[in-house]
Amino acid sequence: MTHDISPSSTIKVAVCIAPGSEEMEAINTIDILLRAGFDVTVASVASDGALIMAGSRGIKLVADVPLVNVADEPFDCVVLPGGLAGSECFRDSPLLVEFVNQHKHDGKLVAAICAAPAVVLEHHGMYPDAIMTAHPAFHDQIPAHRLRTKRVVFDVNSNLLTSQGPGTSQEFALAIIIQLAGKQKAVDVAEPMVVWPNMHFVMRDEQK
Repeated sequence: MTHDISPSSTIKVAVCIAPGSEEMEAINTIDILLRAGFDVTVASVASDGALIMAGSRGIKLVADVPLVNVADEPFDCVVLPGGLAGSECFRDSPLLVEFVNQHKHDGKLVAAICAAPAVVLEHHGMYPDAIMTAHPAFHDQIPAHRLRTKRVVFDVNSNLLTSQGPGTSQEFALAIIIQLAGKQKAVDVAEPMVVWPNMHFVMRDEQK
């Protein structure tokens, strides 16, 4: 089910990053959502409010603003990249947890990948009934009856999108586009990127 957003409105997405966030998951998602024409805000969850931080492989990531500056703003989607250290920073930030919870309660799309579904969402019991996936190293932290091992999983009842890791980050970003703007928009973005052969994963999982 595509999220109910007026066609004339600009879709706003907050991509949160922290020291140790996985670079491919953050950068691929930001890049692909920008290609879709979304208004993307990269928000720092660093405890010192730093806007420049090292990712999980030491690559510098740059935020637009500290999360505290936009914590009261409504977004159509909140994205949590993985990376163990980055996910632990998210987990330990009361502001980030409240930010995600508020958007969940408002019925907005929350999208998490890699370690984040287990280390953040499952740790705090944010989606106790939702099916989800995560990096295989974290599957044991998700109850077996709710765990799915597909590359991208969308729980329509919870409006929760999860994915497995760096290698699924393009599909993850395209699945976000499907939920916020429809399949055709995702196709329009994917074709010039020459990732069309991978789109069947997104299309199939979106139907679940």
